[in-house]
Amino acid sequence: MNYRYVLKELRHHHNRTLVNILGIGIGIALFVSINAVNTAYQKAVSLPFKNLGADIVVQRPEKRAVDSGQPPASMRGIRLPFSNQRLPSHDLEKLKAIEGVDSMASSLLLWEFNKGGFRTIMGVDLTQPSLGPVKVKEWLKEGRFPRKEGEVVLEKHYAKFHHKKNGDAVEINGRPFSVVGLLEIKEGSQIASANIYLPLQDAQGLLGAESGGVNIAYLRLKNPSLLSQVKTSIAKQLNGVSVTSSDSFLELMGGVSKISEQFSFIVSIIALGGAIFLIIKAMVSNLVERSREIGILKAVGWTERDVQKQLMGEVFLQSLFGGVLGILMGYFFSYLLGFLSIPVSTPWELNLLPAFAKDTAAVAKTVRLPVSISAGLTAISLALSLAAGGMASYFMGKRTARMKPAEILRQL
Repeated sequence: MNYRYVLKELRHHHNRTLVNILGIGIGIALFVSINAVNTAYQKAVSLPFKNLGADIVVQRPEKRAVDSGQPPASMRGIRLPFSNQRLPSHDLEKLKAIEGVDSMASSLLLWEFNKGGFRTIMGVDLTQPSLGPVKVKEWLKEGRFPRKEGEVVLEKHYAKFHHKKNGDAVEINGRPFSVVGLLEIKEGSQIASANIYLPLQDAQGLLGAESGGVNIAYLRLKNPSLLSQVKTSIAKQLNGVSVTSSDSFLELMGGVSKISEQFSFIVSIIALGGAIFLIIKAMVSNLVERSREIGILKAVGWTERDVQKQLMGEVFLQSLFGGVLGILMGYFFSYLLGFLSIPVSTPWELNLLPAFAKDTAAVAKTVRLPVSISAGLTAISLALSLAAGGMASYFMGKRTARMKPAEILRQL
């Protein structure tokens, strides 16, 4: 292969070269962008669980929620939410023993109705620092997280609305607590949001010694691929519980999520395939224009193999440059798409607020698409670009083999 001749040929026919590079680049850019956005979409809907460090959330709904014959519970003072009744200790033991569960944390979510309005209270287990609502301590804006009973952290907007700051006292169900910190709910973390956070023991005391216990369990799996298996096991061993995971959010997204998950790869392959087809057609058609040149090369002693290697060198460089350009374009488009926000609906069983209550907590219900391009996607895109060049070289080689120098020179 004459490398200098390859470069001269590409420079001499620069318009044709740029069209081929741009065609491959657009196909690769579409492939990169569509797959990057699809991956970002999946990350966005799983963000609430990622912020908790959990794969599954287990709760037990109120009997009245599934049996309208049950009398309504009192809505005064401290009470358990409709979708978060107590989980007995034997249920928690069963959850820990399920195959595939790596670790478990629990919390006690409470509602309080009083003359001043409505608020949510989250009792967190301080013994599990990396799992469950206790992770909200990473979002502290001021102060610290409670270290002992009698201390609370307030959500920043709730504190501002009620004119509370660090060092102030706040009364819950007639008991005084000291405010030791303020935090801001992280994006997409509505299932961990509350107005007030305090140690689990304090929350149990507010509900009453005879009631105690917890009402939400957070499970981390040994392997995310075991999700369906573990959910099936929980449903078999614990009757009447609700089991929620990131796919529950996907179900609420409806058709958009299904299209994003099932067809994004197909659509991107079709886009790339269309671009490759046009490039192959253009490159093979260019052989007609270069027939005189190829005839002269064969007449002066170039073998068919030499001509094919020369053409392959040209196609390889165009494919390489087109692939790099496409990856850069895809990165740029993905960066722009990263400024978009999508709504993340919360399943009913994870809704911390009753339908009739005014939302006094700042709950992020939309999340920005966490778009990024992985090294794997970059490598696949570049490989596809070079594969397109390989296909073009193959068809060009077959076309070149049929060119007879005598016939070409006779037409000059």
